[in-house]
Amino acid sequence: MSQPWLIVPAAGQGRRMGADKPKQYLTLLDNQPILAHTLKRLHCAFPNARLVLCLDDDDRWFSPDWIPFTDWQRVPGGRERMDSVLNALHAMAAQADDIVMVHDVARPCITPDDLQTLYQVASSHPAGALLAMPVADTMKRGDAQHLSVRTEPRDGLWHALTPQGFRYALLRRALEAARQQDTLVTDEASAVEALGECPKLVSGRRDNVKVTHPDDLALAAAIMAAQAAHTPERSC
Repeated sequence: MSQPWLIVPAAGQGRRMGADKPKQYLTLLDNQPILAHTLKRLHCAFPNARLVLCLDDDDRWFSPDWIPFTDWQRVPGGRERMDSVLNALHAMAAQADDIVMVHDVARPCITPDDLQTLYQVASSHPAGALLAMPVADTMKRGDAQHLSVRTEPRDGLWHALTPQGFRYALLRRALEAARQQDTLVTDEASAVEALGECPKLVSGRRDNVKVTHPDDLALAAAIMAAQAAHTPERSC
């Protein structure tokens, strides 16, 4: 099986963290930023993959020393996530059936096993696939005043995670259609679904957390330390 293309949008400002720099550059473990840890995890699963990293033009924190891949390119980030991914797709020299996996830079706890499983399913399912997690909690519908107005049935509900993987031509067509229709999509699967396609949901680990708020930084560090203790023979 050929190696995938990897797109990592990393142009966000992470304002909800309230930090003095974008969250992908906050230190996590070993005095390394989130971005470096995330790329290391991806490289561990796919050492020969081709990486496209989306960065802000004015980014002054990035260092190429954090890139473990030999085949990589930098592209400008966009206003929204979908714009960054489209910039990457337009810059890539990919073939129509190449598998493209898009992963949040702020998910450094992703495991090689989940990455490889997702890639295998995305390669075999024509509409692609995404890591996801069945909803386990009771779901409430709130109103504008944050009052709980009803309980929503959770049957069939999943939390969407990343990475999400699709054939290059399908993903590009889906995101270009969303842009033409002036539709903002928050993940790649949403754009593919809008074409009438049904990506495969791949049950992923619950520790694939996204660092969004200040408390998430300590949580991610604890998860990564626990993962390392559980599999000491694996260095990533």
